[in-house]
Amino acid sequence: MKQVSDKDRILLKNCKIIDENGKISGNTNIYISDGKIEKISNDVIQSGYEVTDCTGYYVTPGFVNLHTHSPMNIMKGIAEDIDIDVWFNEKIFPYESKLKADDVYWGTVIAAAEMIENGVTAFADHYFAQESVYRAAEDMGIRCDLAPTIFGLSDDYEKQLKDAEDFIIKYCNKNSRINLRLGPHAPYTCPAGKLTEIINSAKKLGVGIHIHVSETKEQVEDSIRLTGKTPVEVLYESGGFDVDAIIAHGLWTTREDLKFVNENAVFAFSPKTYMKLSMGSGNIYELKDSLNYSFGTDGAASSNTLSPLEQAKIFALNGKLLTGDAAGFKIPEIWKSLMNGHNALKFNTGKIKEGYDADLLIWDLDRLNTFPVYDPLTSIIYSSDSGNIRYTMVQGEFLKYDGKLKADTAKIFKKVKEVQEDILLRGKGRSKVQY
Repeated sequence: MKQVSDKDRILLKNCKIIDENGKISGNTNIYISDGKIEKISNDVIQSGYEVTDCTGYYVTPGFVNLHTHSPMNIMKGIAEDIDIDVWFNEKIFPYESKLKADDVYWGTVIAAAEMIENGVTAFADHYFAQESVYRAAEDMGIRCDLAPTIFGLSDDYEKQLKDAEDFIIKYCNKNSRINLRLGPHAPYTCPAGKLTEIINSAKKLGVGIHIHVSETKEQVEDSIRLTGKTPVEVLYESGGFDVDAIIAHGLWTTREDLKFVNENAVFAFSPKTYMKLSMGSGNIYELKDSLNYSFGTDGAASSNTLSPLEQAKIFALNGKLLTGDAAGFKIPEIWKSLMNGHNALKFNTGKIKEGYDADLLIWDLDRLNTFPVYDPLTSIIYSSDSGNIRYTMVQGEFLKYDGKLKADTAKIFKKVKEVQEDILLRGKGRSKVQY
């Protein structure tokens, strides 16, 4: 990927803007220089810019995938039509136990390609072999908020924590498109004082955490039985809400838990996974107005696709169904929640304003699946697909241009096919962790 420099000056000519709140403004020009939005103006077109004619197109901020395990794209479709215990303990964990660094790299590469195709400009990742994830994100040019996973129950817990700390110290602030944090897996896999130890390390390093909390009803019940507290309360007492926290799922967060949650936490909902693994409706549809949330995709082994827009649509439709309120879960609300992922990652993105980084999507809604257009937000949320996204830009660099990815997809397919064959040849190993 070419690096953005101050010589890169791009003009998005004659575009309509949809901002992070869903407000639509008329035809205007967006001037981009050195990866940032320099000016938004209806002035006469200036010279010295590479011009992209956006007449008839809409420009929005990019999407954030707030929770994913991107390397798991390498196992997309490997575990289907089984319950969650079998899915984890007999399929995913055993295969993961034999993954190599190269598997993780190419799984992340193809995940990044799919996300760019779907308009994702930044993703929050939670996985191991963190150097492979870092290198893949860097090579693909996409933004990444990377949290090395730490299992407190593993026999090499101390090494996992030390490796994650060393990784953050080594790579912190080396790439403006990659942020780092610690990734304790969950309260139930980081019991006793280990969760507190990880969080204290995050505080010392000046980073946040990314953690799975209250995914299933059984997790909450087991936590109460063993500790007398819900997973959210365990996280609170461990200091988890003293730092910036991405809360993966929180499907079974209780109303009583709300007193522990503060503005540092952003929940990442992945409703497609909950449906596929029959995890129940949980409480998030009733509690959404009290929770700070956006959307993630989880890993592609569970949700099969990496589109936060799809997750947002499913959330809205499920919400209407489960609450019996067809007038609820309104389109502007869903859009704002999608955009809220930017607030969680703090990349100076998510707004189309002067001084913000140019992480943008250019939409063509004059296509069969979205035409005619009465309300652009409705067309995007309920009718669009990746084909409507003509351009995906990160920090002023086009990663998808006129409908085509800049990445070498033929090479990606070839390498991923080789990795897939090797994974099947190796077979399953013995997992150190039980779900």
